[in-house]
Amino acid sequence: MRSYFTFLLLIATFSLTGQVQDSIVLRFNEYLGYVKKYHPIAKQAQLTLGIGQANLMKARGGFDPKIEVDYDRKEFKGSEYYDRLNAAFKIPTWYGIELKGTFEQNDGDFLNPAESVPSDGLYSAGVSLSLGQGLWINDRMATLKQAKLFREQTKADRDLLVNQILYDAALAYFDWLRAFNEATIYQNFLLNADIRFRGIKQRADAGDIAAIDTVEAKIAMQTRSLSLEQAKVKLMKRSLELSNFLWMNDNVPVELQPNVIPDVEIGDEIDTTLEILGRPLDDFTIENHPKLLSLGYKVDGLRVEKNLKANKLLPKIDLEYNFLTETPELINSLQRQEYKGGLTFRLPLFLRKERGDLKLAKFKLRDAQFDLDNAEIELKNKIVALYRELESLETQNILIDDIVGNYNTLLAAEERKFSFGESSLFLINSRESKLIDAELKQIEVENKFYTAKAKLFNSLAVNPENL
Repeated sequence: MRSYFTFLLLIATFSLTGQVQDSIVLRFNEYLGYVKKYHPIAKQAQLTLGIGQANLMKARGGFDPKIEVDYDRKEFKGSEYYDRLNAAFKIPTWYGIELKGTFEQNDGDFLNPAESVPSDGLYSAGVSLSLGQGLWINDRMATLKQAKLFREQTKADRDLLVNQILYDAALAYFDWLRAFNEATIYQNFLLNADIRFRGIKQRADAGDIAAIDTVEAKIAMQTRSLSLEQAKVKLMKRSLELSNFLWMNDNVPVELQPNVIPDVEIGDEIDTTLEILGRPLDDFTIENHPKLLSLGYKVDGLRVEKNLKANKLLPKIDLEYNFLTETPELINSLQRQEYKGGLTFRLPLFLRKERGDLKLAKFKLRDAQFDLDNAEIELKNKIVALYRELESLETQNILIDDIVGNYNTLLAAEERKFSFGESSLFLINSRESKLIDAELKQIEVENKFYTAKAKLFNSLAVNPENL
């Protein structure tokens, strides 16, 4: 498949007159499939998942067991002042509780009496507990909760990024298709004008009509030729814009070659490719919209932050209790009367910093909630409006098709009358100009219809699974 796509994009040289037999069609679903797979922004969207997972791993590190070793020794003028060894193994747990086991061995001539322990060392096993601030929520717990929410948020953000790049790519394809169809129209009418000019010139040379008619016919041919050249320039610009979305596997940009043309029979393929087929307005739901999910996870994360700031208003009460023993291999050596414990109490008198942090957290939460509520209403109204617009554009397509058909009938009738000498070249050119305007309008309405479908795809934030 990849070799075929490379061949499709890299073959050179093309002339619009020979496009039917020499060109290769770049289908809409194939094009979007390569955009989703190889475009740098689509790849960048996948990185957000890795970022979320990395943040979660980092937050879980706050609950990793820890080994601590502290060794100090001092000798001076032949005296050993002290030789201290303290080793600890700590296990943080969820609700502000930390399990701890330690080993302490101290010796020296000038050792603090409080640090005197048996010669073989002293073992302890115990627990530290936060009874006030940090019991139900602390920095470690809040960070882990927010990391889990951020991981889910990155999934929604990934879908939004992929959807946006596919939306932009789809619009570029539709503009390319419109420019191609317009160039084709001018090419066909230039061919008609050329045939008409040659026929009129032959009749003028034979004396059947006035020679001045050849001037009018030539002006019409030159006008069509000028319009075609302008259409070719527009087509070239749209092709280059489309090339912005074409990349290969090795992060190599690909330039669309002139022999590659769009699929002109794209109407039935858009809904299937964008996966908006079978999504009527009656079945429309917005609860699982990626944008709302992302904002919802953001609100939940700020709610966790608010709870943490509220918890900071509580006094900090840390309780610690450790059993002491010289023989840890004997379970019954752990006696309640041999222990080391402590209690720490801290509380700022005014709590101005804590109260200020809590107010700021509440303001941030309310601001994010307002964003969520506003985004929900905007999305609902936008999607409903797009459904209504699509219904109108379907009617407009039917009307413009009838108009083009009627202009074709008028032109054919005028040409037939001209062949009988009952009409003039001026009327034929006038009819033809009206037909060209109608066909260009037909292409414009068709482009608006396709663009509205792309906007619906973008508003629904679909991440197509089949591309």
